[in-house]
Amino acid sequence: MEKVIAVFDIGKTNKKLLLFNCNAQLVYQHEEIFPVIHDSDGFECDDIERIELWIKESLYQLAKHPQYDVKGVNFSTYGASLAFVDKNRKRLSPIFNYLKPVNEVYAQQLYQKYGGTGSFCRQTASPALGMMLNSGIQLLWIKKEHPQILEKTSHILHFPQYLSFLLTQKAVSEYTSIGCHTFMWNFDKMDYHQWLTDEGFVLPMPVSNSSVSVIDIEGKKIDIGVGIHDSSASLVPYFRGFDEKFLLISTGTWCINMNPFNYTPLTDRELQNDCLCYLSVNQKPVKSSRLFMGHIHDINLERIQQWFNADKDAYKKVTPNLELIGHLCRTHQQRFFKSGISPDYIDETVDLNHFGSFSEAYHQLMFDLTALCVSSIKLVLDEQSQVNNLFVSGGFSRNLLFINFLSHYFPDKNIYTTEVDNSSALGAALVIMEEVLPDCKPRIDLGLKQWKYSI
Repeated sequence: MEKVIAVFDIGKTNKKLLLFNCNAQLVYQHEEIFPVIHDSDGFECDDIERIELWIKESLYQLAKHPQYDVKGVNFSTYGASLAFVDKNRKRLSPIFNYLKPVNEVYAQQLYQKYGGTGSFCRQTASPALGMMLNSGIQLLWIKKEHPQILEKTSHILHFPQYLSFLLTQKAVSEYTSIGCHTFMWNFDKMDYHQWLTDEGFVLPMPVSNSSVSVIDIEGKKIDIGVGIHDSSASLVPYFRGFDEKFLLISTGTWCINMNPFNYTPLTDRELQNDCLCYLSVNQKPVKSSRLFMGHIHDINLERIQQWFNADKDAYKKVTPNLELIGHLCRTHQQRFFKSGISPDYIDETVDLNHFGSFSEAYHQLMFDLTALCVSSIKLVLDEQSQVNNLFVSGGFSRNLLFINFLSHYFPDKNIYTTEVDNSSALGAALVIMEEVLPDCKPRIDLGLKQWKYSI
């Protein structure tokens, strides 16, 4: 039987069970999509009862699997979600959707009492997001609007730790979940913020992500990890597989730029531009910026496609025009987003008559979109951190126009595309591997390919 670590990777859309062997290779994957349900206010949320049942049933099946010897289990999930548990270890509420809007009064009372908006957001390394994305606000909301839940609560747990608690019955916390735009962590003091004590909230003290607890499933001893926030988990393979400093540009619907080596406090300008800090598994700040790049790309691309009567996959067939790329990089001529990004993200001001073809228009869109991305990257790429390596992962790592333009903007940096599938799940497995499989010394293949702008 092959020794493996099982990871439940819980995203907003897809829920996955993955098995990694001693070489950190994926040997099994199963995916579930559960229909959403609604909380008492009618707002969509995950069907946590089905997720709980699926996890338990999956583990009982794995414990008896003839091919795999499951030695450990961990959890990688989205952040900014809390579970409230009573003295009988029963969950008291749904897992509320982090996009659920919350009355601004709860955040305002924190700002007023603890130094003003700028000071409080800088201390907690998070912009004011106006939703349950600032998960500390969930506590104040529950206290005011659902006091019956708080009266019965014995443990307050972030989502990854709640899933671990399901199996271990141990209430713990860990740094990556606390440090995920929660308003709960004081990055100046590297401890819970004083407001939690002042409001009477008690949360578990954080433990290392390598911590495990042993449980018995079907007579089999299995080590259970404490869980990890998915964004921080996605960095772990790069920490383990690369010896130099780096910045990860994770692209998709959002482009998330994470610099694990920029420890300077957030500035007002950075906060106003949607920057924040995560906490890494090394308990260090990870300064991060983001751009809604994939969405901006898709809706502006749709306008171009309609104009040129091109099919929806036409952009995938566009080959880089070296002459046009060189012209754009020399002149820095901008046509899209000259007045910034509109609230609906579509730039209707661009006269598409200017372009002679779909390919020409798409080259321009990608040049201007890359310029926006570069501005976002530069918010977290400071000189003091001395980062010379930029890793591009996700969908845009396969877009040759984006890679060419990015290489132009950073001629003094090493630009790599990287192929690490299921990086969050792999990171969750790696953080407990030394404890669970101490004889395993996996070599992490990041699938790096270096690019140079040479036009």
